[in-house]
Amino acid sequence: MSNKKKTLIIGASENPERYANKAFHSLTQHGHPLVMLANKEGKIDEVIIHKGFPNVEELDTITLYINPKNQEPYYDYLISLKPKRIIFNPGTENPVLEAKAMHHGIEAVEACTLVLLSIGAY
Repeated sequence: MSNKKKTLIIGASENPERYANKAFHSLTQHGHPLVMLANKEGKIDEVIIHKGFPNVEELDTITLYINPKNQEPYYDYLISLKPKRIIFNPGTENPVLEAKAMHHGIEAVEACTLVLLSIGAY
């Protein structure tokens, strides 16, 4: 499949036990280009975890791994990136952000990134 989707992981983690870290590895194995963002800088393999609001061009998907309360500071930033969709992984569901996304023509998907990848539906 040549349809690679540039993905921004919000809530990236160096901890291999975290789902964001598992998603990083699965997305990488599937060949999707990644940008990672968290509240502290770090690195998984050789990919930098950014802090703040980096400029990301031609973004397809944002996948969330932070709870709704921690998403609030990112609302305007996420919308400004104009992704095609935002995936709300279990525990990140947020009706406010979902409504904002849909208002701007961004698909809001309540799903698990790992499951979507495993069944070929990413």
